[in-house]
Amino acid sequence: MRMTLAVHPQLYTIHSFSPSTAIPASVFNQPMFFIGKTREELSVVVPDDLSLDSLEQENDWRCMEILGPLGFSMTGILAQISTTLADAHISIFAISTFDTDYILVKKDKLQDAITALRQKNYQVIEHQPESN
Repeated sequence: MRMTLAVHPQLYTIHSFSPSTAIPASVFNQPMFFIGKTREELSVVVPDDLSLDSLEQENDWRCMEILGPLGFSMTGILAQISTTLADAHISIFAISTFDTDYILVKKDKLQDAITALRQKNYQVIEHQPESN
C-alpha cells in the first residue's frame, strides 16, 4: 500500500508549560491544536499566529498528515516514516490522534523531508503556506 501524506499550509509553534498551567481558552478556538500532558510537562501545538506565554517555544514547524484513517491493526507506519526522515537527518515532532498520525518538521527542512519521503515511494501532497 502506498501511503500518502498531505502537507498543511500553515506554520505551527510547539509550546512547553508547567503541568499545572491552565490552558488558555484561545487554544480551543484554533482550527487545529494538540495538547499533551504528563506529570512533568504540558505541551501545546498551535498555529504560529497564536501567541502564548509559555516557558519555552519552538517556532516554524510544518505539519504533514498521514492520510487515513489508519486502523490500530496497521503497524509500523510512523516508524517507517520517522526512520526515513532520521536517515535524512531531519528531526521530527510526532503526534497521533485516534484516526491518524501527524509529523511536524522544521520549515527549513520541509523540502528535504518531502524529497526523502518521495524517494521511498511515499506520495506527498503539497500546499503553499498561507500568507499572513
